[in-house]
Amino acid sequence: MRPLTGLRALVLAAAGLVLAGCATTAADDVDSAWRPGYFWQSVRGHLGMLAAARPVDAVLADPALAPDLRRRLELGREIRDYASRALALPDNASYRRYADLGRPAAVWNVVAAPELSLTLKTWCFPVLGCVGYRGYFDRAEAETLATALRERGWEVSVYGVPAYSTLGKLPGDWFADPLLNTFLRHGEVELARLVFHELAHQVAYAADDTPFNESYATAVERLGSRQWLQQRGRADLIAETERADRRRAEFRAMTMAARERLDALYRSTASDDDKRRRKAELIAALRDEYARWRDGQWGGDRAYDAWFENVSNAKLGVLAAYNQQVPAFEALFEREGRDWPRFHAAVKDLAARPKAERDAVLAALTARAGAALSPSATR
Repeated sequence: MRPLTGLRALVLAAAGLVLAGCATTAADDVDSAWRPGYFWQSVRGHLGMLAAARPVDAVLADPALAPDLRRRLELGREIRDYASRALALPDNASYRRYADLGRPAAVWNVVAAPELSLTLKTWCFPVLGCVGYRGYFDRAEAETLATALRERGWEVSVYGVPAYSTLGKLPGDWFADPLLNTFLRHGEVELARLVFHELAHQVAYAADDTPFNESYATAVERLGSRQWLQQRGRADLIAETERADRRRAEFRAMTMAARERLDALYRSTASDDDKRRRKAELIAALRDEYARWRDGQWGGDRAYDAWFENVSNAKLGVLAAYNQQVPAFEALFEREGRDWPRFHAAVKDLAARPKAERDAVLAALTARAGAALSPSATR
């Protein structure tokens, strides 16, 4: 999962401010996004990342550069050029510099949900609006907030994400989002998807509508990466990606079905004690189903074991938020004749409409496509 973070709004808002003092901790910031401690770590972390970045061409000019990093950076540069040339994504300074952060994730996101609800806790920011997660550059600070939330009865998940976007709103090339070592840890397909996804956030953004924003960017990464592989004639990677996507689709279908059963339970008139008992049974059944898939059709692949170690409303809430409208955007791409500029223009038009109207249009697209939970539409 590659959700954005509330950090970008703080960076935008802090551009002209001088911050004095930083006495609060993550535990103090359970509800407010505007305590000085959180504000400062956001600005400091983002500016530190930018200061570490160098132009990709300058990094590649170093004769002592490790061969594997050279290969990955050359591929990243090619993918970045392709994004603007073939997918009509912004042609700017974003992802044309490189920074090694010395850590496995760009930020760590904290998500939380009540014990008997799948509705994520939200934090609100200017520019960005309200989102169901909060991001930290320091994992320890994320874990501190998670602990404070758990003490208040929330179910919490903390996870690292490889990238986030400032929406291309900051002025000057120096402030442009850089390519990160966290992008390069995986293979060609994931690298392409990351770049396409993050650039899509610069095209269209609807405040207070995380499902819309993330589903659109996820659709762009999937559609764009397929096109990238097809044009490169990478039949081997296409087949490998299709297998991985089928497995992701099966994981999504499995967890979304469990989510629907839990949601129906939480909305029922059963007592809280009965809900807790039935919740435990449903989660146990989900783990059993996963074990059957893992040891059967998946041939013992244990890639999802860590996710299933602690199934929670927070984890299930995030899965729904970032994938539920992807089929609608894929249908919209087809409706626009698979023409990238027309597709992006249609999405920007939707982003400018009221949320209820956006949701109605996307629901109609999904219904007509008949792809609400198809393998090509879930990931």
